[in-house]
Amino acid sequence: MKLNPSLPKLARATLVALLAPLAAALLETGCASNHFVTPQPAAATHLPDAQADMHVAESALEAGDTQLAMSLFEKALKTDPQSKAAQLGLGDAMYQSGDLARAGVLYARVAAAAPDDARAMLGLARVALRQRRLDEAERRYRELLAAHPEHAVAAEGLGTTLDLEGKHVQAQAVYRAALQRHPEVVGLNADLGLSLILSGDVRAGANVLLDVAGLPDAPPQARHDLALAYGLLGNSEAARRILVTDMPADSADDNLRFYQQLRERLATTKRDTGGAGDAGAGGTQPVSAASTIAGGVLR
Repeated sequence: MKLNPSLPKLARATLVALLAPLAAALLETGCASNHFVTPQPAAATHLPDAQADMHVAESALEAGDTQLAMSLFEKALKTDPQSKAAQLGLGDAMYQSGDLARAGVLYARVAAAAPDDARAMLGLARVALRQRRLDEAERRYRELLAAHPEHAVAAEGLGTTLDLEGKHVQAQAVYRAALQRHPEVVGLNADLGLSLILSGDVRAGANVLLDVAGLPDAPPQARHDLALAYGLLGNSEAARRILVTDMPADSADDNLRFYQQLRERLATTKRDTGGAGDAGAGGTQPVSAASTIAGGVLR
């Protein structure tokens, strides 16, 4: 049975304020890997050289080898300066390497010629999000999702943008609607769990993340978000056990100290305002150490 959040409005608002500086880093980590690629033929050895290079470039991009991808996309553009696929591929490679300005120019060039191109629309939205132009990012993600409602990556991007704007209820509605279409997309569940935590529903967020973090293909960020929830709920032992699977023990301990600082600041605020204790993020009843990922739900 999932637990319902019981955090009073004042405590919840305080928690949201305390988590605000952390939200951007967590959310951008989650969305940075979003990558929309037009499928390329698999049998590259039977393709002409130019097409084979494009196939290798896309594969390199997916593998995170941005230098190889950039060199091949640039080679393709020298041969065909108007190649939409090469411009988009180079834009994605530039985005991954952090050259947002040049990526934006390449996406905009394709969008000018093909306004409905989903990959160009996604690229422009992601650049706006990374540059913290949140109003523009929200508009672009909404346009992309309206034109391509089947793309889970657009829903993830829109939800991330809304969360960064503090519109957590709207973000959660976007995630849930997308999950109706794509229940298999782990990232959507992970984003929903983090959004619930950021909005103050720590236990509800942890319960969502528990269903995700134990999956074989779960992203590390989902486990880190679950550790954050455990830390806010007072179960440092469970949080540390999760963190040390992905980072050195010293780094895990640094995270735990940060979680403890958040709890103490929330508790201090509640005392100063006369807030009563509860079983939420600032409550006095930590989660049992036995309630780990394998346990299924928080108890």
